[in-house]
Amino acid sequence: MTLPAWTREPIVHFLAAAAALFLFFGWVGEPADSASRTITVTREDRAALALQWERTMQRPPTDAELDTMVENFLREEVLYREAIRLGLDRDDPVVRKRLSNKMDYLAASMAETAAVSDATLADWLAEHPERFAPDVRYSFDQLYFSERAAAGAALAGGRTVGETISLPSTFDNADRTIVEGRLGQTFTTALDALEPSQSWAGPVASGFGWHLVRLRNRVVGTPPELADIRDRVEADWRSSTEAQRRKDAYEMLRSAYRVSVEK
Repeated sequence: MTLPAWTREPIVHFLAAAAALFLFFGWVGEPADSASRTITVTREDRAALALQWERTMQRPPTDAELDTMVENFLREEVLYREAIRLGLDRDDPVVRKRLSNKMDYLAASMAETAAVSDATLADWLAEHPERFAPDVRYSFDQLYFSERAAAGAALAGGRTVGETISLPSTFDNADRTIVEGRLGQTFTTALDALEPSQSWAGPVASGFGWHLVRLRNRVVGTPPELADIRDRVEADWRSSTEAQRRKDAYEMLRSAYRVSVEK
């Protein structure tokens, strides 16, 4: 049986291991950190506090200042643990939201640092050559609208008249840098996702507002070899797939719960 592709992601392995450790310690009775009466401030903790001070104050802290920071850290840790012990985190929508956001951020951060194979990047380069080729040219027509709703209504109604703006309504064999310079990276990225057609598509966002676009042609040059632009391809892959990888991590966690919704 072939496993889904998301199960091979390093972030999924990390979260699965974390969940297994959590369940193990719960089974053997290991007390949660928040309920423990022992607080250890390690040398690494003190170094992190000192570094935080130095970044803010542009100088290392004195011994007295570092001692004060450690004491403030201890005070916060004691109050935090007691609040958790008393259940003050429960039924608080603000705390709930912040913890949810932090967990989401953790999943995204782990996904961001996960290793990616050359095979994955080679596939990405093959699927999106226009993002890396030195010569990409577009021929398209555009209609401008200041509001997205107006652009959507025009598309639905088959209207081919937009609002007045100081942009060409037609671009013929325009270089990617020109299109991006006139309409922005968001617009150009959306243009890359369209297939040439005689039909209007959109709404597509730009730095000016919203557009309906009819992409008549796109000519893509030959992109460099992966080895020559690996960093660029990896950065593009990470930024483009972060939302999906975060979704995969959540779904893995979600699958461990039995959910019942009463209606």
